[in-house]
Amino acid sequence: MSQQPDYRFCPRCAGPLAPRLLRAAEPSRLVCQTCGFIFFLDPKVATGAVFSLDGGILLVRRAIEPSYGKWVFPGGYVDRGESLEAAAIREVKEECGLDIRLARLLGAYSSPGNPVILIAYVGEVTGGALAVDEEGLDARAFPPAEIPWDQLAFPSTLKVVRDYLTLMPHG
Repeated sequence: MSQQPDYRFCPRCAGPLAPRLLRAAEPSRLVCQTCGFIFFLDPKVATGAVFSLDGGILLVRRAIEPSYGKWVFPGGYVDRGESLEAAAIREVKEECGLDIRLARLLGAYSSPGNPVILIAYVGEVTGGALAVDEEGLDARAFPPAEIPWDQLAFPSTLKVVRDYLTLMPHG
């Protein structure tokens, strides 16, 4: 490991963690110097849904860092034990007040150096009322020609929106 590890103490015994190469073909792992526990730095899983509303793609303007003030489709982290589908539906309801059903999987997205794996779905609005929670400044539907490409929050947002547009009529 070339950089300082995010974790310094073992979650089992509170002993010190230190990077150690366990297998030549794998990255270094954090290993407890007291009890030998191997602390795997697993990826974070996020999910969300992209969908049409009033002929446009619904995007939420972020009120939190990272990417404060930029646009993203509704989504967030999956809680331990929660299904991907339930998390996507929950995140949409929390972030923009809409009820959706998931129509299909759009794709899975990851990139080197980024610990987040994103699972994106295509959704269809079934109810609710458009609103934002404390994580959003605004929510609105953008017609494809008006998507604020230079104001999208993350590289994955760009990829998901582009992939979704290939599915839309006249996309």
